[in-house]
Amino acid sequence: MKFTIYGSGCAKCKQLTANAEEAANAKGVKYEIEKITDTNAIIDAGIMRTPALAIDGEIVIEGKVANTDEIQHLLP
Repeated sequence: MKFTIYGSGCAKCKQLTANAEEAANAKGVKYEIEKITDTNAIIDAGIMRTPALAIDGEIVIEGKVANTDEIQHLLP
């Protein structure tokens, strides 16, 4: 499973990354994380508000820091 975090690298982006890692670990899911900080790449992905999270290429969260429980519900 691949998590992609879109954002500038701010505190909210870091918190979203930590929450995604915690959710995956709680479910025993193997994952890799990619961080996209380039503004043009974020825009090209269709992201209007950061931070955003994509799971396996599908944007599932945009413009907020989802907590661990919210992210767990998005995982298989």
